[in-house]
Amino acid sequence: MNRVLSWTFVAVITLCAFILTGCSTDNEENTVDTQEYTGVPLIILDTDIGSSTDDLFTLELLYDYQQQGRCKLLGVVVDREGEDCAACADVMNMYFHHGEVPIGLERDGIKNPTVWIDYKALPTYTKADGTPMFAHSIDDYSALPDGWQLYRRLLAAQPDHSVSICSIGFTSCLAQLLESAGDAYSPLSGVELVRRKVKCLYIQGGSYGLSPEPDYNFLQGIGFAKTFFRLWPSNVDIIFSPMETGNGIEYLPEQVISDVSWTDYHPVKQVYMTCNCNTGQKMWDPLTVINAVEGDGLFSLTERGNVVLNDDGAAYFTLSATGNSRVQIPGDDAWCSAMLEKIRNVNKVH
Repeated sequence: MNRVLSWTFVAVITLCAFILTGCSTDNEENTVDTQEYTGVPLIILDTDIGSSTDDLFTLELLYDYQQQGRCKLLGVVVDREGEDCAACADVMNMYFHHGEVPIGLERDGIKNPTVWIDYKALPTYTKADGTPMFAHSIDDYSALPDGWQLYRRLLAAQPDHSVSICSIGFTSCLAQLLESAGDAYSPLSGVELVRRKVKCLYIQGGSYGLSPEPDYNFLQGIGFAKTFFRLWPSNVDIIFSPMETGNGIEYLPEQVISDVSWTDYHPVKQVYMTCNCNTGQKMWDPLTVINAVEGDGLFSLTERGNVVLNDDGAAYFTLSATGNSRVQIPGDDAWCSAMLEKIRNVNKVH
């Protein structure tokens, strides 16, 4: 991305003349608790793993950040239906020595969404002698909690205003969380639990440039997405990572395989060796985690505003001093190269 495109992006969203309301229709006062959580970022990853490979690199970054003591990965919510998708998350957790990280399963989500790169068979891979290539920590994936239930369990146990959610897939589990009622984990409704416990949501979604267009993550489950936009508390911050920001960051298949030249038995390398990954995979998803862990200083962000979704899955941003949303602005070529190097480094280090 060059600087001209970046400033075009800023100008477009700044001058947007749509008369739209905020991200939520709740009527709570727009107040923020003055008590700040100051520990390392506590992160829940919400992923549609099993399709695009940028989900895998996002997980790798989280494991690496945790190893450095820069964050704590509380759990992985898998928002793409299928126990095989949850098994992919389990394989990643185990390979990177984080088998303790709990996983939530989507059971009532988006039916038959588009699959870009089908690597759901990864957990079944075997070596030449017939032994499993990758370890599992879970014997029965049907026993996993629903994603929204795992959200409730994890959020209820954390300090107030401490949790960062990185959403890099569908909004189905988030919508189900927001619609949930009090339970054994917390008497609070889902909306109130989010309001109490979440510090910020970093979400990959939307296209806010020259002409906003339908977003894959939103459009695949438009009903869930509209519920999410309607119910998300207006005093809990959201940072949107749009398509434009990741478009200039492409991790080529030959680079991936070269970076993991030190072994063949690596889950990401196996995906690239056995699946058709030459699809122009851009590194959209990892930008949510980099922002959540390393902070806003590495990014150019819009001023505050509101984002709303139309029935066609297109999201619109308008400036508002009282809004809860900001949008990552595309960087120049040097910035994109630096972001790619962060992602590549987790594969080079072993």
